[in-house]
Amino acid sequence: DSKLPPALRNNLLDLFSQIEREFENLYIENIELRREIDSLNERLTGDGQTIEGGDPTKGALKTKASHSTSQLSQKLKTTYKASTSKIVSSFKATTGSRALCQLLKEYVGHRDGIWDLSVTRTQPVVLGTASADHSALLWSIETGKCLLRYAGHAGSVNSIKFHPTEQMALTASGDQTAHIWRYMVQLPAPQPPPDVSAPCDDDQDSSDREEGEVDGEGPCEVPTVRVATATLKSHQGVVIAADWLVGGRQVVTASWDRAANLYEVETSELVHTLTGHDQELTHCCTHPTQRLVVTSSRDTTFRLWDFRDPSIHSVNVFQGHTDTVTSAVFTVGDNVVSGSDDRTVKVWDLKNMRSPIATIRTDSAVNRISVSANQRIIALPHDNRQVRLFDMSGVRLARLPRSNRMGHRRMVCCTAWNEENQSCNLFTCGFDRQAIGWNINIPALLQEK
Repeated sequence: DSKLPPALRNNLLDLFSQIEREFENLYIENIELRREIDSLNERLTGDGQTIEGGDPTKGALKTKASHSTSQLSQKLKTTYKASTSKIVSSFKATTGSRALCQLLKEYVGHRDGIWDLSVTRTQPVVLGTASADHSALLWSIETGKCLLRYAGHAGSVNSIKFHPTEQMALTASGDQTAHIWRYMVQLPAPQPPPDVSAPCDDDQDSSDREEGEVDGEGPCEVPTVRVATATLKSHQGVVIAADWLVGGRQVVTASWDRAANLYEVETSELVHTLTGHDQELTHCCTHPTQRLVVTSSRDTTFRLWDFRDPSIHSVNVFQGHTDTVTSAVFTVGDNVVSGSDDRTVKVWDLKNMRSPIATIRTDSAVNRISVSANQRIIALPHDNRQVRLFDMSGVRLARLPRSNRMGHRRMVCCTAWNEENQSCNLFTCGFDRQAIGWNINIPALLQEK
């Protein structure tokens, strides 16, 4: 009586039979291991050892027999537990566990992938996203409502950064320009937060949503800005990133033409052209309190440019990666954190950058990373759709949940932190056309560590 097409029904039955065979094989393997454990424990008991408790998989053996026999018993126990965990890990009960990561809001409205996102540094605090659909959008963080659209670019918008004190945004684009534009937004009334949470567990086995497009026809009836306050035009290739220098009177841009440019905001004049990279630039970042700039490139290096002395503009080249350096960012302290397509993230000390002080090795290429200002936690967006959190010493803290209800469907391109309020929010965006906001329970996260 099934209404499914015969081909689809047969395919489902075949898949279910494969699952049943896998569970049957694991069940038989577990039975054999249990028999070996029982047999070994009988031998150990005959040699004078005693077992605490009735369950041999949990009891601690008081060793009186040979050291090699004890090692064999422990190895069998470990194998038994590892085998059974293949079954039970898929059915972990999350009810009642502490919510280390809570889904705050999904921001859906772009018509193409989102390359970059940023949070304003002034009131009102809003989220900005930069997309391949040639637009940048401003969002209400609490409600997920689109507040404003910037449509001044003729190409993909590759990055967005906000002025440190004024309501101005800086966007970089594939149309070979960077734009500075003003915005005015009014926040809507907040709504109750959704009751959707899950533990940040790196061992959690979550089912993935099917690949597909995000529903949504884009923001409608929202104010649109179409004209920039200033247009920066000196590049001969795609402008992939841009950022404000401390104070907001100058900006730096990074381009596929292998150069970074420094501009005066008030006059839009080109002040310096920073050359030296052998291949296209991928990102640029400025220090929060000093006149320092770091640029990363496909040439496997990143460069530190020092503008603190007006008469001397020094540069240092760092060669710690073996593939494209996708981003390098400053922390509030004296550190630089770099991420790469070579699947590593490295933490550097500005006072001694001959070698990294920590190296994080991952299973996928790393895109535009971010570091929380207060807790100094590194958020890593991956090509394989994962987002992982590490501390500055390279210790893995957690992985953001990714299941059929939450998480990204495609490559995660960028992360950004917001720690202005009592809570700590992390925002992620990806090529599935959506941005996601997460509330991170930092005290519980560090306690889990």
